[in-house]
Amino acid sequence: MKIADFALENRTTVFVLMFIIAIAGAFCYMTLPREAAPDIQVPYVAVVSHYEGVGPADMETLVTMKIEQELSGLKDVKEIRSSSVEGNSSITIEFEPDVDIDDAMQKVREKVDRAKPELPPDMEDDPIIQEFNFSDLPILLVNINGGDDQIRLKEIADELEDRIEALPG
Repeated sequence: MKIADFALENRTTVFVLMFIIAIAGAFCYMTLPREAAPDIQVPYVAVVSHYEGVGPADMETLVTMKIEQELSGLKDVKEIRSSSVEGNSSITIEFEPDVDIDDAMQKVREKVDRAKPELPPDMEDDPIIQEFNFSDLPILLVNINGGDDQIRLKEIADELEDRIEALPG
C-alpha cells in the first residue's frame, strides 16, 4: 500500500503529474500522422511462369523445381511456397520483416535470370517477378448488374466512376 499512501499524502503532486500526462497524451494524439491508406511494405515476392499446354507434374519438374533450386540460396528467406497447375507455376517467397524489399526483388531477379538457361526453350514468356504492394490494390470495387443491355450498364458505370472520383479527399 505504499503507492496509495504516497498518492494520498501528495495529492497535489499526483494531480499535477496526471495533468501533465494527459496534456502530453493529447498533444501526441494530435500530432500523430494519420493516413487513410498507408503504404505497407509486405515482404513477399512472387515468381509466376506460364508454359501453355503443360500438365502440373511436368510444370513442376520443368519449371518450378529449377527456379526453386536457384532461389534456395537466397538469404533472409522465411519461407518459399510453390504451386504448379496446368500451364502455370507460382512461387511465393516470404522474406524476414526487416529485409529491404527492393534489394530482395533484385536478388530474386538475379536468381531467376540464372535459372532461365535451364528452363524449356519453347517457353514463350520469361517468368514474371512481382512484389505484393497494397497501394496497387483498389480501395473500392463496385459491381453493376441489371436488366439493361451492356452498353447502358457501361454508361451507368462510367457515370458512377466520375461521381466517385469527384468526391473530395
